[in-house]
Amino acid sequence: MFQLYQFPLCPYSRKVRLQMEEKGIAYQLVRESPWERRDEFLDMNPSGQTPVLADATLGLTLIDSKAIGEYLEETVERAPMIPGNVAARAEVRRLVAYFDEKFHGDVVGPLLHERAIKRIVHRLSPDAGVLRHAMKAANDHLDYIDYLVASRRWIAGPLLSLADLACAAHLSVADYLGGIDWRGHDETRQWYSGMKSRRSLRTVLADRMELVSPPDHYEKPDF
Repeated sequence: MFQLYQFPLCPYSRKVRLQMEEKGIAYQLVRESPWERRDEFLDMNPSGQTPVLADATLGLTLIDSKAIGEYLEETVERAPMIPGNVAARAEVRRLVAYFDEKFHGDVVGPLLHERAIKRIVHRLSPDAGVLRHAMKAANDHLDYIDYLVASRRWIAGPLLSLADLACAAHLSVADYLGGIDWRGHDETRQWYSGMKSRRSLRTVLADRMELVSPPDHYEKPDF
């Protein structure tokens, strides 16, 4: 069975989990705190980052959520998450990169550092200025997501795709950390409500991080 090395608020691990849940792939979660820099984990992944997907029976170790996602697509036919023709698949990959790089860099990364890592690892208070900047950036990104879901059935087009999973993964972490103001974003709220109703995301939303609690609406599809 696959073992997924991750921690509860790693958005890249959440993306992989969502993909595996949608495809019906069995896996076991292994808690890994990258900031601890365990020698055994560094032997698996010298960068020290999650996620890592491993199967000792197969002698397989996969590193980086993009590489893991491509592997899962190429080896498991069920529920394709990069569907459609060449142009459609390119759009899925573009949007996955947008959430993994831009949305994470502007929103999720700063929120995670200020509201979780600083508290858990360093026992420090968050920087209010950094939080304000991240929440403003989140509002700007939600404007773009509003546009996407208003003009398409799903984030990347007519079919559920890895772009939806990437968006839900990063958005769920930002929401857990209180960084999302949903007011004025009915299109994204409606799309996310539908995602919350899926078993895959409900499984992920059940996770909790020590010392950090989500807002009351966090798991509720109707919020």
